[in-house]
Amino acid sequence: MRLQDKVAIVTGGGAGMGRAVAEAYARQGARMVVAEINPANGEATVAAIRDAGGEAIFARVDVSQAAEVEAMVAQAVAAFGGVDVLYSNAAIQLHGKDARAHELSEEIWDRTYNINIRGVWLCAKYAIPALLQRGGGSIINVASPTGMLGCAPGYTAYSSSKGAVFGLTRVMAADYARDGIRVNAVVPGATETPLTAELFADAKTRNDLIAATPLGRLGQAEDVVGLAVFLASDESRYCTGGVYMVDGGLTAI
Repeated sequence: MRLQDKVAIVTGGGAGMGRAVAEAYARQGARMVVAEINPANGEATVAAIRDAGGEAIFARVDVSQAAEVEAMVAQAVAAFGGVDVLYSNAAIQLHGKDARAHELSEEIWDRTYNINIRGVWLCAKYAIPALLQRGGGSIINVASPTGMLGCAPGYTAYSSSKGAVFGLTRVMAADYARDGIRVNAVVPGATETPLTAELFADAKTRNDLIAATPLGRLGQAEDVVGLAVFLASDESRYCTGGVYMVDGGLTAI
């Protein structure tokens, strides 16, 4: 198995792409820390992994809170002896509240940034010492096409926070390459998850996004799994600082 005996943390692992990745990592032999703010969702992922014969624990965490992130990593080390992979997936997109810059409230800006970029940084900050103790590992940050292109008008906080993920990914890749830590970003396109359910409930929005995607459909949570496993595995040992698209061709046109 491609991740045999590796210890992996997946934030936002209770639903959508996070759950799909956590379950895939477990199928490939990883011992899983399902990090999630919603206990019911996190425990459901853990139960599914265990029912399939895998190893997993649940860590309740708000990734915007340093003490909780530190405790999450400590829980992983206590349970499994270390950390090899960090998959930073937890994010929010506040439909109906995010807005154009002059219409956006400070509260929505701060809330979005606290999860979407502060959370990614905090998870790296506390996981990196554990990865260093193992001699290296892999950090995978989940970005978005909205951080690269003006394809989400009105989503000022979300788009710019996801743009910051690219910058953080690249500077960490440069900083830790000689320590054996690889840092890459995956970029899912318009993907059907609980995060986007409200957005895609609007038929025009849904159809417009399908029309803008060369492969002619919305993404599914499982579409990101193959790339997520590759970047966590030793197969990607020469890959760092990369941006990997899983967007149906959305950013190719």
